[in-house]
Amino acid sequence: MPVNCSIDVELGERSYPIVIGSALLGGGFDLGKHLAGEDCLVVSNETVAALYLERLREDLEGRSVQSISLPDGEAWKTLDTVSRVLDSLVAARANRDTTVIALGGGVVGDIAGFAAACYMRGVALIQVPTTLLAQVDSSVGGKTGVNHSEGKNLIGAFHQPRIVLIDTDTLGTLPDRELSAGLAEVIKHAAIADAGFFAWLEENIGALRQRDADALAHAIRRCCEIKARVVAEDEREHGRRALLNFGHTFGHAIEHCQGYGEWLHGDAVAAGMMMAARFSGLPEADIARLDALITAAGLPTAPPAAGADAMREAMGLDKKARGGRLRFILLRALGDAYATADYDPSRLERVLEAAG
Repeated sequence: MPVNCSIDVELGERSYPIVIGSALLGGGFDLGKHLAGEDCLVVSNETVAALYLERLREDLEGRSVQSISLPDGEAWKTLDTVSRVLDSLVAARANRDTTVIALGGGVVGDIAGFAAACYMRGVALIQVPTTLLAQVDSSVGGKTGVNHSEGKNLIGAFHQPRIVLIDTDTLGTLPDRELSAGLAEVIKHAAIADAGFFAWLEENIGALRQRDADALAHAIRRCCEIKARVVAEDEREHGRRALLNFGHTFGHAIEHCQGYGEWLHGDAVAAGMMMAARFSGLPEADIARLDALITAAGLPTAPPAAGADAMREAMGLDKKARGGRLRFILLRALGDAYATADYDPSRLERVLEAAG
């Protein structure tokens, strides 16, 4: 079947396409032409490899393909797991013209991307995301890395892929809870940058949860358009790119307090967005709209009780902090976000205390 669309991430000589379509895996797309050489290592996990590894091999006909299958889950997003990927590259006698291909969700993409950034000081990377969260967010933009016991994504590197290949058919095997987790990032993109898209989501959230192909394709495309534009303007997150972290300062703290993998990233971001919206001082009508949309997506609107002190401690290593002061992504209105370190500490305390 033909590609539905291709969106370019404009980064000069390192520009690359995001290709979105159905039936792209299994011979529907010549991925081999995007390799740096003839050799590649596919990094996947036990769940995804069983479903899609052989299909991916058909898109790499005539190339030397090796693979490694990792354990599934956020708890494995560690330096030890990255070392397993690096060991596989060494065992394969991989050279600088080897390409690492990430086949899976956000955890696989982050681990594989970081390994590619480290091996021989950087080898080519291709992202083939198979979850909604990875398709609309984590596979695009070059952020790679792993968690530390003290914080989320504290160890990593920027390493852009050569291509992001999104086969929307992979969402057919995604568990309902994982689909909802991805919808958190969809909602985030609308909340920070596109009020019209937010209204579209309110009308179509049911179709998205029912996996309507046209609705999913539209949502994925719009999110990728938003993220591609932001990344092109601010690749290394010195300014505007920080807006993509709406809900994440609170969300990462939730994940840390609960233990990685206990709450899905999308669940934590959903609750974090509600905390950020209240911290923003949005009108109650807008807060109610965000609450209703998150609820309709099957996501939590409040975090589990962790305690204000634990949340505050977890936020202390947030990567957006400058000069020892936290920076938050807040909303002027739905579809209009901004970053600031100028906030009323007492308002933050009220938000943390209200969250439990």
